[in-house]
Amino acid sequence: MKYRAGRAPAAAGESTRTVAIAFAANLGVAAAKTAAAVVTGSASMVAEAAHSWADTGNEVLLLVADRRGRRAPDTKRPLGYGRETYVWSLLAAVGLFVAGAAVSVWHGITSLIHDHAGGESYLLAYVVLAVAFVLEGTSLLQAVRQLRGEARELEVDVLDYALDTSDSTLRAVFAEDSAALVGIVLAAAGLALHEITGSAVWDAIGSIAVGVLLGVVAIVLIDRNRRFLTGEPGSNALREAVIERIERLDPVRQVRFVRLEFTGPRQLFVVASVDLVGDSAESRVAHTLRALERELERDEHVVDVVLTVAEPDERDISTPE
Repeated sequence: MKYRAGRAPAAAGESTRTVAIAFAANLGVAAAKTAAAVVTGSASMVAEAAHSWADTGNEVLLLVADRRGRRAPDTKRPLGYGRETYVWSLLAAVGLFVAGAAVSVWHGITSLIHDHAGGESYLLAYVVLAVAFVLEGTSLLQAVRQLRGEARELEVDVLDYALDTSDSTLRAVFAEDSAALVGIVLAAAGLALHEITGSAVWDAIGSIAVGVLLGVVAIVLIDRNRRFLTGEPGSNALREAVIERIERLDPVRQVRFVRLEFTGPRQLFVVASVDLVGDSAESRVAHTLRALERELERDEHVVDVVLTVAEPDERDISTPE
């Protein structure tokens, strides 16, 4: 079976930088929020500290995912190791659900039951949340910058691309940082209402709200990684682009069938059947198909291509069912 030396797309290095920035930001934020939670006793601050520690651990898993997923194809894995990215990203999403969402909701409910009033150092909590907002915002800007650049190339909306991209690490950083900013606002609101009303119920509700937010984000990330692990075929726009690329090759008259499957971030496995110009001998046809495959595989995003000659009665993909 053929395999080629791996060639990581240029965007892969950008994704590594995005995750590294997120890790540095979350580590500093987690330490600061933990200190503020200890001093204030705020349920919302405890939830935010758990959130940031979960994000920090997740960034470690995402760095592992990025490193392992970029290993070059070999005889054991001719299509590369890209799917390992989704395994580690899935573990990170589960970690966010357990360590972030579950802990935050549990602590909020416990605070409601025991009516824990917390401390009086509101100013410290506000300062920590403000600093955290700036750091998380910086990390989010890096993720958005990368997403916007890649979305512009494909002429799609940034949010749509964030959900559909095959780069699970980039999607995770974007989702976690977005949730972090919303969580900070929820925690600040809970603290403010606690301070204004004197009731710790608002602080506990803030903790629960942060947990629910993290749970929703984690479920979305788990589902996206599940889809790529089980064989995501790509969007209709990508499919049409691949068909157009194949039909631009001189010996190809028409593409009759095409199947795409992501084997890793920005890495495609392409199977297609084509009509060829002329009526060459079988041995010549095989030579032509192999040459066409090699030409298509020159694209850094294409891991492997398998082309066959379409049967005479094979349905044209442009014909409706």
